[in-house]
Amino acid sequence: MSTLPNVNPALLALIESSFRSFRENSIVRGRILEIKSQVVVVDIGYKSEGVINISEFEDEEFAVGDEVEVLLERLENDEGMVILSKEKAAHKQNWDKIYKVFQDGGLVKGKVKGVVKGGLTVNVGVEAFLPGSQIDIIPPKDLNEYVGKVFDFKIVKINDERKNVVLSRREVIEAERAEQRSRFLETVKAGDVVEGMVKNITDFGAFVDLQGMDGLLHITDMSWGRINHPSEMLVIGQMVKVVILDVDREKIRVSLGLKQLQNNPWENIEARYEPGTKVKGRVTKLVPYGAFVELEQGVEGLIHVSELSWTKRITRPSDVLTVDQELEAVVLAISKEEQKISLGVRQLDSNPWDEIEQRYPIGSKIKGEIRNLTAYGAFVELEEGIDGMIHVSDLSWTRKINHPSEILKKGDEVEAQVIDIDKTNQRISLGIKQLEGDPWSEIDKKFKVGDLVKGTVAKIASFGAFIQLQDDIDGLVHISHLSEEHVAKVKDVLKVGDEVEARVIKVDRAERRIGLSIKAADYSEDQLKKEAASFEALRPSTDLVGLEQAFNLASEDWSPGQGQPTEE
Repeated sequence: MSTLPNVNPALLALIESSFRSFRENSIVRGRILEIKSQVVVVDIGYKSEGVINISEFEDEEFAVGDEVEVLLERLENDEGMVILSKEKAAHKQNWDKIYKVFQDGGLVKGKVKGVVKGGLTVNVGVEAFLPGSQIDIIPPKDLNEYVGKVFDFKIVKINDERKNVVLSRREVIEAERAEQRSRFLETVKAGDVVEGMVKNITDFGAFVDLQGMDGLLHITDMSWGRINHPSEMLVIGQMVKVVILDVDREKIRVSLGLKQLQNNPWENIEARYEPGTKVKGRVTKLVPYGAFVELEQGVEGLIHVSELSWTKRITRPSDVLTVDQELEAVVLAISKEEQKISLGVRQLDSNPWDEIEQRYPIGSKIKGEIRNLTAYGAFVELEEGIDGMIHVSDLSWTRKINHPSEILKKGDEVEAQVIDIDKTNQRISLGIKQLEGDPWSEIDKKFKVGDLVKGTVAKIASFGAFIQLQDDIDGLVHISHLSEEHVAKVKDVLKVGDEVEARVIKVDRAERRIGLSIKAADYSEDQLKKEAASFEALRPSTDLVGLEQAFNLASEDWSPGQGQPTEE
């Protein structure tokens, strides 16, 4: 109603109040009339005053005569008093504002009140809930660090009936970062030096936050030298200057470099480390195949395990080297393109194999201890780190030895002859049988066709029996020469260890074999000629073989002093 001239203001207020309609749950304006110990009396222009609990005024200063906005909860209670609430009026006003912000998709400012299960409570004019997953783009470690702080939030969910409000700070941050990222990608280019914060560290590198844009700093671009893990150089939260290596605006990717801000130590590397020069360095890493040695900051060389010693049998570098050990080495080769330097330690000393022929001339006799036995021979230690090998075929002229352990054992001292030297492969061949003359060279002087000889059955094969004669020489009795009667199996007639008498019907020095016949023991000269002819007619590939091959086909092994083995 408009103001009337010459009318008492008090009367005017009374007239205006008579036109008011008072509705419960509405917000009205009143004036403080009286402040009591428990309540504050407020006049809202109704026929009776209203009261508000004094606790609703705790956080602010107030006095008689102040105007306040209040919520009319009840027009009259049992005592005829009007029930008012200042807090509920503020809550209703704030709720309406919050709801409008939610509908408009805007942001609301709020203060974090405390930690609750699953997140935080926030005062944005009304109490709201901030889930833990919506606090930040990086999961927080301690929620208490947010209490008391003021942030901008986006309202993601609202329930008008239950008066529930759910907030997100993460969406606000992501939107800000998206805008920053867009501006960053528009202005940045390869070669720019920028500063950012280490956001995350992985096995392959680190992610750096650059004004809302995450750039990847790969482990290979962190240092010119070797590092095993990015955490050796960086920590989360660290500010670091990096250079932009590449920008992919389509995939929204940025590659970063740290080592590129420093001089490349591999420039002119050949001039500083020529092959053959001696260098000093520190062992940085030991691996099964060698040791990495730091020569200077950002430059490492590799000592292969084979380059540690000329003679020592080093299977693992860790057996002779330790990490952080200082050592001297020789540059063997260098590749600037691959950033590799090959080093050697053994090259600091002379190679004992260079003069091996002077120390162990072919044909000379040596003595040494058997260090190891294998299926194919025995290794004899000539000096520390240098072995010679006696092949199983060089143990005896006459005996067929299947394994060197038949006549040798580890730790024995033996005498042998040097029969060959291979400097390239660092091998020395030794022989024991070469210490004596080859009995087969004069075999025709000891055994002649027609001689009656005695011997012991040494081996039995399907095709015949080997008879051990004098001087450890074996002769072969073919199954067809065992008896005048037909013999189906050799073991039906003979067994290992039997003493037999036989005629020599063949002597072949070139093939190292002697043919014997038991059934010809009592033959005449003419019969003996026929027996020898029948021996000659045997097929070499099956019926008659050289002594070396025949022994391989034998099914029984025997040596003097052994009992009779089980026959197949």
